[in-house]
Amino acid sequence: MWISDLRIKKIVPKKRRFEISDGNGLYLRINPSGTKTWVFRYQFNGIPRRLSLGKYPGLSLADARTKHGEAMRELQRGNDPGLKAKEEKARMKQAPSFMDLLEEFWSLELSLQPSGKNRKRLVEKDVLHVWGKRRVASITRRDAVLLLDGVRQRAPVGANRLQGVLVRMFNFASERGIIERSPLMGMRRGKEKARSRVLTDEEVKALWSALDLERKEIDIYRPTKLALKMILLTGQRPGEVAGMKWEDLDGQWWTIPATATKTREENRVPVLPMAEKVIEEARVYSGGTGFVFASSYNVGEPLTVRALSNAIRRHRAEMGISDRFTPHDLRRTLRTRLAEAGVSDIVAERLLGHKLQGVLGIYNRHTYEKERSEALGKWERRLKKIIGLETGKAKIISIREAKRSHV
Repeated sequence: MWISDLRIKKIVPKKRRFEISDGNGLYLRINPSGTKTWVFRYQFNGIPRRLSLGKYPGLSLADARTKHGEAMRELQRGNDPGLKAKEEKARMKQAPSFMDLLEEFWSLELSLQPSGKNRKRLVEKDVLHVWGKRRVASITRRDAVLLLDGVRQRAPVGANRLQGVLVRMFNFASERGIIERSPLMGMRRGKEKARSRVLTDEEVKALWSALDLERKEIDIYRPTKLALKMILLTGQRPGEVAGMKWEDLDGQWWTIPATATKTREENRVPVLPMAEKVIEEARVYSGGTGFVFASSYNVGEPLTVRALSNAIRRHRAEMGISDRFTPHDLRRTLRTRLAEAGVSDIVAERLLGHKLQGVLGIYNRHTYEKERSEALGKWERRLKKIIGLETGKAKIISIREAKRSHV
């Protein structure tokens, strides 16, 4: 008698284990506990053998019949399907897990990238608890699609960022001989609307007031306040500002090393009086870390971009700013104000650490240091006017002196 789904549902466990046949050696074994397992009974070279195919309902009736058919075909070819299954299982045990791949990827590639920690954090947050123990070779394209769909429902942009990391990670696995071909090859990313948020003068004024160290009613960690000010003053990437080191400051310049930039090119940023004052204020909280903006949670480490984003998200309403914004939007705000002030695109792009495109990027090797200083000078004067800062002289300790005091 053939097995049907209805018959399976009506099965009542007994005190002893028993089996019901679906024909041609396929059986459903029912344990006293109620567990149901598909079993293929066959003979190979005259010796009775048994192959467990999987448990019901994880392995449905239709899927059990498919696996049974595959095993029958192996038997007809003169192969022992049970031995093949054992060999495959042993091979899978020896193959690297997703956790193993992540550790290798981090060690050889990701840890060397300026954004490596953030990219690794994306994987740890949304993937590791799902795929951590799985063998890399067992992860299918469908697995990746479903995982990314789940992330995309709550964070469309975050899903695209995660997909970018996974694409490179599985390509890395292919290059290292862990898998033959990436399951994410050719997968399209979700549509993403480019952010266009630029803070108004009123919002800039409200933000600057909220970042005043004397305003204790807005409970933001002081180095975080200062780092946000520095992004607005210099237009540099949040990660570059958060990771600013004392050793990279020299006179009136902040030299961001190539290893810390997104473009892998060194960037020289003018440090004008307002930025210099912020740096000097941060020295009090820096301790002996070597970082200008030190973390309060991770001893000896700098602030993280997440800390900057969380500070804005949690306190935006208190700042009196209704529309959502991010630390990166401060960079866009400065870039927009430079354009309004008549600063050329070449100077502005060089100041922000962008690569010049096309022929300009190949042949124009001018550093534009003087022009960068002039551009930031225009922005500083505009910012002073926005926030109502008096233009009288204030006592400023030079960066060189601050470094000596820090040491």
